[in-house]
Parts: sequence; C-alpha cells; structure tokens
Amino acid sequence: MHPMLNIAVRAARNAGKILLRAGEDLSKVEVQQKGANDLVTNIDKEAEAVIRDTILQSYPTHSIVGEELGEHKGKDADYQWIVDPIDGTTNFIKGIPHYAISIALKVKGRLDQAVIYDPIRGELFTASKGQGAQLNSKRLRVSKTTVLAGTVLATGFPFKNKHHMDTYTEAFKALFVHTADIRRAGCSALDMAYVAAGRVDGFFEIGLKPWHSAAGELMVKEAGGMVVDFAGGNNYNHSGNIICGAPKLTQAIIREIRPVLSESLLR
Repeated sequence: MHPMLNIAVRAARNAGKILLRAGEDLSKVEVQQKGANDLVTNIDKEAEAVIRDTILQSYPTHSIVGEELGEHKGKDADYQWIVDPIDGTTNFIKGIPHYAISIALKVKGRLDQAVIYDPIRGELFTASKGQGAQLNSKRLRVSKTTVLAGTVLATGFPFKNKHHMDTYTEAFKALFVHTADIRRAGCSALDMAYVAAGRVDGFFEIGLKPWHSAAGELMVKEAGGMVVDFAGGNNYNHSGNIICGAPKLTQAIIREIRPVLSESLLR
C-alpha cells in the first residue's frame, strides 16, 4: 500500500471509531443547522479533527480541505487532502446505518489516493492512481453493462438545490423508464464506491461538493469507469453535477437526460 494511502486508511479508521461509539447513543449527539437542509453534528467536527491530526502527524506540511473545519494551508501546497468526516450526516443523525468517511489526496492538482470507509459494515474502499481500486484488498471493476435496460442506478435528490427539482424530476423520469430501478440511499461517497464495485451500474447527482465526490471520482476511474458532468465534460468539480459508471453506460445516461436539462445544469 502506498504510504500516503496507508495514512489515509489510518485516519479513516480512527474517525470510524468515533462514529461507531457515538452511534451507540444518538441522544448525546449535538445537531446544528449549518444551512438550508444542511446539518452538522459535534461528531462530524470531532471526526474531522481526528482525521486532520492523523494526517498532520505524518505530513505536517500538507494542506487539508475539510467540509466542517475549512482549509488548513500547509507549507507544501502540492499536497492537498480533501476530507468529509461523515458523508451521510442525516442518515447518521437518524440512526440509519449507511454513511461513510471520505478522504482523498491531490498531488499537484491531480487525484492520487482515495479512501471511502463504511464503519458500519467494515468495508474499506481504496484507490491509488494507476494502481486500481480495491474493497478490503480485493480488486474492483465497474459493471460491464453498456445499455440502460435492466440497470440499477443510484442518485441523490437535490435537497440543497430544490430550485432544480422540476428539471431533476424530468431527468429521473427519462432514465427510470429504461432501468430496472433507481436507488437513493443518502450517501454519495458510498454511491460512487458502489459504482466502482459494480453493485450499482451508474450514479448521477446535482450539486455535490469536492469533499463528497473526490475520493469516489478516483475510485470509479481506477475501477475502469468514467466520471463526467451533465454535458459529458469535466466541469463537475465546479458545477458539482456528476454522472459516473461504465463508459458506454455513462454516455447512455447523458443521451437520455440531456434533452430535458436546463441550461444552468449543462454548464
């Protein structure tokens, strides 16, 4: 295992212990409203602090961007860690056992290492650039499906971008009529990890932040998949609008939804 991936795994496992311990008594979890339909807990902050400390103990000059604690500007800007301490916070708060810790590392602006850790199931998804993606050390490959017929897709509702709801609904309908089913589980990091593992065939969502998708992006690509924005380009890090899956299936998703999308979602 790459030494920096090893540290990311250690950080994720350390945070996972905090989540599991807190999950035993959710009445003690302090919940705050961060924004419209956007919740944060004391556990998010505690887990991110542990991740940050674990990384900086080994790499004190590196930079870190986290969902809750913001940016730590290290002396070496070539190395930037991107952290989501609980992707699926609402699930966590409600006691729904489906959430994950997401950690990615960019080296000179390019994704290099990724970890998505599901502490409930003990599933550790990892990826290193050029070395493939693994689940608990077993190699992952995306689904071989090339057409929408019979597929199971994952999605996320635009709960922070409800002004896109009508357009999203049209896109959902355009896909749903062709698929076997579409799942919405509330954790985009695991959605993308499941695409990498071939558990779901594809995934699409509006308005993700880099800490939600960075680790999943590398995971999908290293498992042989494609990650694009709604126009089929590479602007997803800015727009947050993501489609991923096996290359031919991803193109099929684009073809179906593009005619119903608003101009703002095609940028």
